[in-house]
Amino acid sequence: MFKIKDLQLLACLRENSRQRLTKISRRTQLPVSTIFDKISSYKNFARFTTIVNFATIGYTTKVHLLLKAGKDDKDRLEKYLENSENINSLYRINNGFDYMAEGIFKTIRDVEEFLDCIEGSFNIKDKEMHYVIDDIKRESFLSRPDIVVAP
Repeated sequence: MFKIKDLQLLACLRENSRQRLTKISRRTQLPVSTIFDKISSYKNFARFTTIVNFATIGYTTKVHLLLKAGKDDKDRLEKYLENSENINSLYRINNGFDYMAEGIFKTIRDVEEFLDCIEGSFNIKDKEMHYVIDDIKRESFLSRPDIVVAP
């Protein structure tokens, strides 16, 4: 089980993973050597990623798709979505749908072509599309060391 100092350390790393260990040490009241050891142990269960503003590279359309597939097509659809370069995140969900996917596209037309391809290749029982207009809060869970509370 994680202690509050571990959660504060993770929050510091999520806030800015490039900050100096000495700065993290001051904020968490942990020795630099302990922080280094803990970060090394985190490599066993974490991956380091970059959050990209896709609009700056021409991908201005973000859509959340809810899909319900026919019984025989669920596995094939899942594999297709997993391998699609336009799908950023994919989740198995409940309450009437099988999957929720976040897609990143250059244009709305690209979204429509993607959906036409899916509907032509798979038995899609139901679908909903929700275009994301603006990110209000993103990737902020456990990213503020000042508000971390004991588990």
